[in-house]
Amino acid sequence: MSDAFSADVDLTTHYLGFTLSNPIIASASPLSKKLDRIKRLEDAGASAIVLYSLFEEQITHESRELDHYLTHGTEHYSEALSYFPDLEHYNIGPEPYLEHLHRVKQAVKIPVIASLNGVSNGGWVDYALRMQLAGADALELNIYYLPTDPDLSSAELEASYLELVRSVRASVRIPLALKISPFFTALPHMARRFADAGADSLVLFNRFYQPDFDLEHLEVVPNLTLSSSNDLRLPLSWIAMLYGRVPLDFALTSGVHTAQDVLKAMMAGANVAMMASELLSNGIYRIRDILTDLRAWMIEHEYESIEQMRGSMSQRAVAEPAAFERANYMKALNSFDTRLA
Repeated sequence: MSDAFSADVDLTTHYLGFTLSNPIIASASPLSKKLDRIKRLEDAGASAIVLYSLFEEQITHESRELDHYLTHGTEHYSEALSYFPDLEHYNIGPEPYLEHLHRVKQAVKIPVIASLNGVSNGGWVDYALRMQLAGADALELNIYYLPTDPDLSSAELEASYLELVRSVRASVRIPLALKISPFFTALPHMARRFADAGADSLVLFNRFYQPDFDLEHLEVVPNLTLSSSNDLRLPLSWIAMLYGRVPLDFALTSGVHTAQDVLKAMMAGANVAMMASELLSNGIYRIRDILTDLRAWMIEHEYESIEQMRGSMSQRAVAEPAAFERANYMKALNSFDTRLA
């Protein structure tokens, strides 16, 4: 690609205080477990990378508390322990994770975002600080919690999330992103509370991997399904609604597979678009193709920069966003109604 062509458009964006060369970030995935793959992600054009997650269970799995939860009931159900992965082999543990993070920082020039996955304070505050000391440019807290206790209220759960953010914020000075699920009753209000607690960015959204049933063996089995561009719509809608109303950066994740997906994310108001499934399916250097398509589209449609389009299709651009949303909902329903005989 010639320098002249590259200069035709400005792909620069800003996220977590960093000026990035383009809006494509490699999100947390197995691709970041090997240093050579991370170097290839940088070479392919990723403007930053989120390392795969260090799970809370890896920090606490030797504690008595986790041992209790892992073994409780196994005298009645011998297969209970098989529900959990072998934590020593499922992922490298806390100390090797920190060493890997340090090596990655020495090897690449792009920002490296460490990731913690869990829900409770536990060892999180300590490991957040240790990730900062190991060289992490920023930290992504990946809240992965499925409430199943009927006695646990939403208010109690939300309070625990906020306390987690406040505790980690107090322990580190690096930027803090929060990867959340869409399952909040009043997401805009919660987003503002996260900002008040110290979050710098929201990553929308976490994907929960639901298990499947094996009817032949009558077993519950894990079933990971990679995203498609259809999964873009949920985070796209919420970023469009939150943009300009909450003082946070936004990262769109889940469903980013093409240049068109990246463009939609920017127009909704996202600072960056995070990608994993497309790279797992079609290779790391798929990023180059997407960046080429991104530039070509912007030139064809006479956009000079990413900043020029950012938020241009958000709900902030309309006078009555609530009415706008309901009008589109009615229009969508009516489109099916007119097809019926």
